[in-house]
Amino acid sequence: MAHIRTYNSRVRVGNWNEDVTLQEETLRDFILLKDRGELAVQKEGALKQNILSPVSLSVSPDGFLHFGDTVMLVNPGGGDIEQRVACVLSIIADRSNVSSQTHSDLRLTGPLQVGGATSMDPCVRNAFIVTSVDGSPVGEVVRYDQNFALKTTGGFTGQLFLSSDHKSFLKCAKKSRLQELSLVQELDFLCWWKIIYFQPQERFENEGSPVQVNIKVLIRHCKTNQCLAALGNHILTPFGKEYELTAHTFIDSHKAERDNNHWLAVTAHPANHNKSLLQRIQDSATTEEQMESQENTQVKDSDSTPQM
Repeated sequence: MAHIRTYNSRVRVGNWNEDVTLQEETLRDFILLKDRGELAVQKEGALKQNILSPVSLSVSPDGFLHFGDTVMLVNPGGGDIEQRVACVLSIIADRSNVSSQTHSDLRLTGPLQVGGATSMDPCVRNAFIVTSVDGSPVGEVVRYDQNFALKTTGGFTGQLFLSSDHKSFLKCAKKSRLQELSLVQELDFLCWWKIIYFQPQERFENEGSPVQVNIKVLIRHCKTNQCLAALGNHILTPFGKEYELTAHTFIDSHKAERDNNHWLAVTAHPANHNKSLLQRIQDSATTEEQMESQENTQVKDSDSTPQM
């Protein structure tokens, strides 16, 4: 029983001086971590506060996608078996991905995972900047089969780029074991993507044509030739129920890409930059349904009223 301590460091017995020194060093380490913003509670709070901050998407007056535009990549959903709802390409991170040098300089560091979130509110987590990799200036129209990169909006997310590579035994998607997607800090050939025309029969004619926003397209990885895909039967749960995203081309019986590979580059509504055009369309559709329901209810009530 000699190893059991029966006194604390305030009682001057045993190695009391060593205990006091250790407590002072622990307190100094705690204060240093607090000043640098590296405490677990600080990182968790900064992550929740910053990653869900609203972002203003770009407005496309001519209806085309441009280099430098801030957009959301939305999969419209579908699937006969999966019953997948619409989801948006989003960052997946936890407090271990938050680093800082000072309390005011907290930011995410890669590599990070991505997932398909069902929330359509534009925020730091799901907004990406279309970045040129061939020297095209900001504001120039993006064309089909032209290489580009997808970059996070900066600030808290830093400068991270969507990347992928051939799957291996050690590097693959967590659930489906398909080709992995990640956000990395270095821009290289693994971060190059291109937009493919939606209709297979008309791709050759539309090669080099300007890319329209808010319409279905395919996003293909340049190195592996695999398309960005949303998987409805593989669920991730870091921020709630979200779909796993991967780079894999799904082909139907007609040798056309399935709805897993369909994406929309969603921009802001001209009247409200904090709301995507897709949200405005959904809100208007919901309003119309509610009005129709009210009208039907009024008609039924009038029909059921007894005639005097």
